[in-house]
Amino acid sequence: MADALRVLLVDDEPLARGKLKRLLAGEHDIEVVGEAGSADEARALIERERPDLVFLDIQMPGQDGFQLLESLPRDILPAVVFVTAYDQHAVRAFEVHALDYLLKPFDRERLRLALERAREALARVDSQVGLDEQLRAMLQELRGE
Repeated sequence: MADALRVLLVDDEPLARGKLKRLLAGEHDIEVVGEAGSADEARALIERERPDLVFLDIQMPGQDGFQLLESLPRDILPAVVFVTAYDQHAVRAFEVHALDYLLKPFDRERLRLALERAREALARVDSQVGLDEQLRAMLQELRGE
């Protein structure tokens, strides 16, 4: 898929991952690049696949979703939408710059809203990266490099 949003699903509950995968299947610009049931699995997939977006459960056995994010190098940190059954983590989720917070159970419309926010945020990042590259090229040209 050209220009597809590369997505990773991280939840210790296979049924939750399955529901999310089914709902995402109806989106034309989404490519699910993997699924993980733990932070360790997710870390390995993030390092290998470099997804644009991760749908991340917070409470999992072993490391939780926040610990996973803290353990990742900044240069491979994907955009995150938290997906959880617990609303008490919402403030912390936004403190770590989550794009959205889906409270289980959610429906297709709520997921689409989260996807729209993710698409807009990632488009802003892409355009900023493009501007940074253009500015760098202009500076090099001006310097005669």
